[in-house]
Amino acid sequence: MSRSLTPLGLAVLRLLADEQMHPYEMQQRIRERAIDHVVKVAHGSLYHTVARLAERGLIEPVETSREGRRPERTVYAITEAGRDEARGQLREFMMRPVQEYPSFGMALAFVSMLPPAEAATLLDRRTVDLEAKLAAHDSVVDSLIKQGHSRVSVIEVEYLNSSLRAELDFVRALSEDIKNRRLDWRPPNGEDGEKE
Repeated sequence: MSRSLTPLGLAVLRLLADEQMHPYEMQQRIRERAIDHVVKVAHGSLYHTVARLAERGLIEPVETSREGRRPERTVYAITEAGRDEARGQLREFMMRPVQEYPSFGMALAFVSMLPPAEAATLLDRRTVDLEAKLAAHDSVVDSLIKQGHSRVSVIEVEYLNSSLRAELDFVRALSEDIKNRRLDWRPPNGEDGEKE
């Protein structure tokens, strides 16, 4: 593949593989299907992505309509080149792990700059946020299944939940290790760090 697709580009192609639609409908489907839990969708990025896909010949306009005073809406369809590109990119995403740089991993690399008690408190706060996210995502999965979506259409949220559960277990254990002084706490450059 000469140019790779962004995750949002792949999401657009996947939606259009199901049916023709205009970008506003895509935006609604992304929210309804919880795709925005695993693909970053910034304001305006969807329309920009649609334009780029059309320029590359991966999607094509099939109809333009206007209702009343509303702006024109262009309905798009995926092309054969778009299907091929989506499948190729999906294969790459599926089989090759990509090095990601999560901010939490970075924060852990520098955690010894904080006093241990503060670090444990911050980790405890993180557990509350993780628990809330897990509950919300479980609710999303349940709701989508009740609406008739198949499990395969929500496995990305299942994956996200399993990652959140693993992180929650790790954060809880790390907080306990800090509180029970099972973690050697050495601040960088010999700074005096609070030991409590």
